[in-house]
Amino acid sequence: MSSFTKITHILYDMDGLLLDTEPFYTEVTQQIVGRYGKTFDWSVKSQMIGRDARESAKTLVNALDLPITPEDYLRERNILLDQLFPKAKALPYAEQVTRHFHQHQIPQAVASSSSKHYFTLKTTLHQEWFSIFNCVVLGDDPAVKHAKPAPDIFLEAARLMDADPKHCLVFEDAPSGMEAALNAEMSVVVVPDPNMDKTVYKNAHQVLNSLIEFQPELWQLPPFD
Repeated sequence: MSSFTKITHILYDMDGLLLDTEPFYTEVTQQIVGRYGKTFDWSVKSQMIGRDARESAKTLVNALDLPITPEDYLRERNILLDQLFPKAKALPYAEQVTRHFHQHQIPQAVASSSSKHYFTLKTTLHQEWFSIFNCVVLGDDPAVKHAKPAPDIFLEAARLMDADPKHCLVFEDAPSGMEAALNAEMSVVVVPDPNMDKTVYKNAHQVLNSLIEFQPELWQLPPFD
């Protein structure tokens, strides 16, 4: 493959792409569903990943036939997550890649379904790093009327950076995020969890095992050193 569309702006999902928060969700959810003799595995998690909290909760309760409401699950989950999120670590190469583009003055944004409350907790150890992004758009931003797979969050980030969506590249790990990027008419590179079924990403422009496999020059971006 010779090259793709020329990219001028880069947008990133956060959970499972920049920060290693997904294991916290798994740990806490298993703790809750385990009380009802249920197992939270990838067949269920893959349907929930990247979606907003309410949709994920409904999916979980239905898939595992839990004797609680989605609201009950979220209430309990949120208390447990509040304790874990401040420990979130960066995923491999996430910081190096984003700092590389920052150094080369490529505008970058974070577009995460997380609420402001959770974003603050998750980035506790990463304040300085996250300050390099030109903008951060979160799931509870009033401009984001519809959650991923709707394009709202990516289009708002592009608007704030004064970017043409056709020259924006999105990095995602979730199927719903990939769809949101495509619905925004942006290019999308997916770096999925190794447990995910890769066939669900067939519409992505590229599917990588790790951010370090990304070749910026294919997108007319400054190559890694």
